[in-house]
Amino acid sequence: MADKPSRALVLYGDGLARYVDSSHTHIRSLASLASCGFLSLPTAPPSESQSERIVREFSYLLDAAEAYAVTSGGNATGHENKVPILAERFMGLKAALVTDSSTLKGFGKLLGLDVFQLSEICKKSHSSSADAAVSELLKLLGFEEGKPLDANPFDLVFVHMGVSENQDDGNASKIETLDSLVGAIISMAQHGSEIGSHLHLSLALSYGSVSEKDDPIFSVKSPREEISPEFAGLVPRQSYTMQGEIMRGDVRHYCPMLLAQWQYAVTRKDLVDTFSFEAFKKLGGNLVIPADRFIHEVAFKLWKAPKYGA
Repeated sequence: MADKPSRALVLYGDGLARYVDSSHTHIRSLASLASCGFLSLPTAPPSESQSERIVREFSYLLDAAEAYAVTSGGNATGHENKVPILAERFMGLKAALVTDSSTLKGFGKLLGLDVFQLSEICKKSHSSSADAAVSELLKLLGFEEGKPLDANPFDLVFVHMGVSENQDDGNASKIETLDSLVGAIISMAQHGSEIGSHLHLSLALSYGSVSEKDDPIFSVKSPREEISPEFAGLVPRQSYTMQGEIMRGDVRHYCPMLLAQWQYAVTRKDLVDTFSFEAFKKLGGNLVIPADRFIHEVAFKLWKAPKYGA
């Protein structure tokens, strides 16, 4: 446990998990340093549009599915009083969202997040380098010149980079950009840096729109689903399929988000040596948790919530 609250940076590659390969050395390196696992998502509604999927899946990362249900299918105006903001739920948590997605901006504001344009952050850095862009992002968390300032504008910053449909070249470029950002962060938070022990970094990559053909390739099903029905009662249900004592009825057992979390001298490292579904399933220390528990895990590191799970 850290001696003071952490400040959290979440890099969210929405739909970019399919584009990670051996050339993305920084993402692979992060996995070898971090604690890795999966965030399970519910099954998608029938005929869901890409824009709806983007907001719905992001809402689970913030445990805000009810807010999404309130706003989906219509304008959010008039519903604001029905949706508690993050600061009300997590002890005054100050959070920001950095994205170029117009579909997420309104939803982020509804939840009380300050919203910034990712392209503007990069432009403000006056440089195309990842180091300069990361420096601007870290300023939002109160890190300047390699040191944590006493006052920080935000406790938590989400950086969203979304997949583009039918643009493989563009998506390959996005994962390369994300890889460069990860490399710059690792460099700035390396051993001996004052940033390292105060910055909690999460990298979450999702598969975006999925189909049943992905099931056998990216399945996280437990042995319970693979044995004869007469013996199924002898195998405990996996915790990600439960909400309290009630079974979750809409769990998607394939294509979860891939999550790597790292904080120097704080995070418990596992045996994962590369960023891949296979490595996470075989060697990951976090196994599978529901995506709506993610914000609770991060808020705990910021001293804004009690510990979730063991």
